[in-house]
Amino acid sequence: MRNRALLGLLNFVVIIGLTSQNVDAATKPHIIFLLADDLGYNDVSYHGRYGHSAIKTPYIDQLASSGVTLENYYVQPICSPTRSQLMSGRYQIHTGLMHGVIRPPLPSCLPLDEVTLPQKLKESGYATHIVGKWHLGFYKAACMPTNRGFDSHLGYLLGAEDYYSHSREYTVGKVSMNGYDFRNNTATAKEYHGEYSLFAFVKNVENIIEMHDTSKPLFLYVPFQNVHGPLQVPEQYRKPYSGISNGKRREYAGMTSALDEAVANITKKLQDEGLYNNSVIIFSTDNGGPIGSANNWPLRGSKGTLWEGGVRGVGLVHSPLLSPKVIGTVSREFIHVSDWFPTLVQGVAGGNLNGTKPLDGFNVWNTIAYGEKSPRTELLHNIDPLYGLPRVANEWSNEDQRMYDELISQLNYKTSFNTSLHAALRVGDWKILTGGGQSGTQDWYVPPESDLTPIKPIIDPKQQVWLFNITADPNEHHDLSKKYPDVVKSLLQKLEKYWSSSVPVQYPPPDLDADPALHGGYWGPWRT
Repeated sequence: MRNRALLGLLNFVVIIGLTSQNVDAATKPHIIFLLADDLGYNDVSYHGRYGHSAIKTPYIDQLASSGVTLENYYVQPICSPTRSQLMSGRYQIHTGLMHGVIRPPLPSCLPLDEVTLPQKLKESGYATHIVGKWHLGFYKAACMPTNRGFDSHLGYLLGAEDYYSHSREYTVGKVSMNGYDFRNNTATAKEYHGEYSLFAFVKNVENIIEMHDTSKPLFLYVPFQNVHGPLQVPEQYRKPYSGISNGKRREYAGMTSALDEAVANITKKLQDEGLYNNSVIIFSTDNGGPIGSANNWPLRGSKGTLWEGGVRGVGLVHSPLLSPKVIGTVSREFIHVSDWFPTLVQGVAGGNLNGTKPLDGFNVWNTIAYGEKSPRTELLHNIDPLYGLPRVANEWSNEDQRMYDELISQLNYKTSFNTSLHAALRVGDWKILTGGGQSGTQDWYVPPESDLTPIKPIIDPKQQVWLFNITADPNEHHDLSKKYPDVVKSLLQKLEKYWSSSVPVQYPPPDLDADPALHGGYWGPWRT
């Protein structure tokens, strides 16, 4: 993989200059969406060179420097919610997925009445493929990727699998579940046992590109496993980072380099097969990086939080179809992961949004491709009424079940929004955060390999409201909630309006019938 990537970089640098080449207007652009998992804001070179990070991502940097880098771009703080908004164009509060991720034994998935991004692209004639991690539920066969609009799927249904054995262990109370999770469409694919998942994914992506019928446009969604835990990577990628003393950080750095190389290989394959000049390549992270391996400096917070370190994502768009005036620029226009749905369906594919539920995303293609102002002026990061509920893993006691049932019962009556609810909203320059659960996750974490000093705020355990001017203070140093009470009041009213439009939270208790021991040793659908 390494040698082919080096060759790819040489070709890549040459072809990047062909942005003025004519493109067949009758052919809809190919769409290649590359989604990194748990990649920290400071863990790409074009950020890390200023943030004291040792991690190198030369190929991702090439895409950024010859495309449009998105620097006011937001995702969700954890895996499933980001993927749900990408696939549906709708906020979590409107799909019921506002709490947590879809864990292995949960009978939950992206609601089946939601129209998905690949379904809409198929209406425009696209071939649609997913290679990588699904993590949007599988308890019924109808939830599987190939039943949600994709022509094919190779990869995981869950998250956090072993990169080589592709097994996933999960514990509920005293029941330990362990099973194989690697699928070729709906069939289990045991032949990939022992192969590093990233290598398997890239080979499959290259095969799809090579075999693609060029008379049709291609939508290729590649949600990588890298750089999510468990931290595993072949030695040749870890070795260049031997100077990093922190073992987790060193392993993570190698995983990031392997991811970077995969991006180069996929780009080169598009070039070799003649698809590149009519392609739109999008690279995004799914959430902020987890502390201990990844790094989000200088942003505050981490994965799982509503601070900027949890929700401001690495993002870029690279394409010969971009206007020459935006090539190599940084866009600071307001963009969210939910915007990709209408942007790709309408802006890139030229399709329509008929048949969807009301979307929360905006078509920002003209913003990206031509430098126009973004139509987005506000963003609901989330409202999570179950925040603080014990994780399903390891323990799920009778008391936990009682508390869960009580919370669900209360929510069904839709009480008014109050500042104890875990929430965040951005309107223009202003960002408000609410909920006592924000305390304890407020630090600014430095790269372990740096000599920087971490910043720890003075925490008032009773505080439930924070206000920041994100434009002037993107790293959330200065809480202005007491200085601007009228702004706080206005934003709380907006949160109340969002809360009133939310659907019931979808987070059912674990179902022991999901145990792979009952299904031949494999994770897969267990209900009809």
